[in-house]
Amino acid sequence: MSRANGPIDIADAWDLRAPERALLAWCVVCIALGFVMLWGSTHVGGGVIDGLDLLPLGLYALSLLTLHLLLVAARFRGDQLILVAVAFLSGFGMLAQYRMGSFETEGTISLNLLLFPIGLILMGAIAIVLMRGRYQMLAQGHWIWVWAVLSLGLLAVLLMFGQRFRGGVYAAGLVTPSEILKVTIVLFVAGFVARNAKSLGAWGKGLPLPPWRALLPLAGFWLVLAGLLVVQRDLGLFIILSIAMLTMLFVGTGRAGYLFFGGIGAVALAGAVLKVLPHGERRVTAWLEPFRDPTGGSWQILQGLSGMYSGGLWGEGFGRGSPQYTPIAQSDFIYSVIGEELGFAGCTIVIVFFLILFGRSLLVASRARDADGRLVGIGLVTVLATQTFLNIGGVTKFVPLTGLPLPFISHGGSSLITGFIAVGILLAISDGQPAAPPRNRMSTQTKGVPGKGARRSRGSAAE
Repeated sequence: MSRANGPIDIADAWDLRAPERALLAWCVVCIALGFVMLWGSTHVGGGVIDGLDLLPLGLYALSLLTLHLLLVAARFRGDQLILVAVAFLSGFGMLAQYRMGSFETEGTISLNLLLFPIGLILMGAIAIVLMRGRYQMLAQGHWIWVWAVLSLGLLAVLLMFGQRFRGGVYAAGLVTPSEILKVTIVLFVAGFVARNAKSLGAWGKGLPLPPWRALLPLAGFWLVLAGLLVVQRDLGLFIILSIAMLTMLFVGTGRAGYLFFGGIGAVALAGAVLKVLPHGERRVTAWLEPFRDPTGGSWQILQGLSGMYSGGLWGEGFGRGSPQYTPIAQSDFIYSVIGEELGFAGCTIVIVFFLILFGRSLLVASRARDADGRLVGIGLVTVLATQTFLNIGGVTKFVPLTGLPLPFISHGGSSLITGFIAVGILLAISDGQPAAPPRNRMSTQTKGVPGKGARRSRGSAAE
């Protein structure tokens, strides 16, 4: 059978994924050059390079090799550029976090370091488990309401037993389990829209209004979700999930009115939230008038912009900047550190790989032959793209700060692992549907000829 539709053997899979193998090798080379630059800066500064300093690069190369061999062994046929884009971005994230000292421990291996290779292999494992159309079971039947209940239950438990830090609510060890909602909510909404696409698309003929009766279950769920997230002050997550929901409604029904009414609702809700939550109003004020309070609420924005401005076109050199003056440099403002040390050129490289990831993911979602795959793919890529836009936009003062990490690069284990899970599902969707079973040639030839098959059977029996 052809490689596109039928099963392939190991040799064919090895040949099929040869471009991926070559691009992954180039990823390792590029990230290795970055580590060499950092080691050189450390040596010039009087530092000492030991065996643990070589560990991040070794783990990165080993994880990519393991990931590639797993996909070949599973005869995976999915998209290769999505995988390469995530491999480069995660390698760049390891490099950036190594530069920021996130992996520094007293002679032991840091858990933060292990999250990157574990996430890469987990991504491949999810893609293999859900390939050949098995991802469809995630958004079908009773599962859609299981995801809804789990999402709301997780937020309720976190609200009751979590601890507040910097305005947000976290679990023990400052873990943010609510990150997984970026996947579970997408699965719920995708399944709901796919099951009810016809009724959700039946708008009024005279006055173009959405079908409120069909929307009622989804609207009720969203009101509860909004309440829990507002109480937890996680406005960034609510914005991401709302944009993803509206996008899936638009794609699933073809009704642009969902985007229109959603935009009106977003403006109204934003105004109400800013009145209720003082910290939201302070963020907007800091965004609009950063020099009004340069040492207070606007300090983060101004320090980040100052670091990026000092980087210029080519940057000050990896390891030669001053990220210690940038607030939350390991997480929210990692893009500012990239701009300071690698300049506009480094920032452009990062954005290009994000665009490759989002572009290929959209292509995969649009080519899905089932509604579940199409909506889940659109929802997941919308989540990743919106989070990336809000992080970079906040650091560059294009939009107000939301406190969201940059996917695959910022420090933050929950966000990192959730991103890998999302891409694993996207890769599974890109693998396509299982091959149709071959039709029986005899039945095809005799189809439509009454009695011919029966006479032949009797004759064969007599012989």
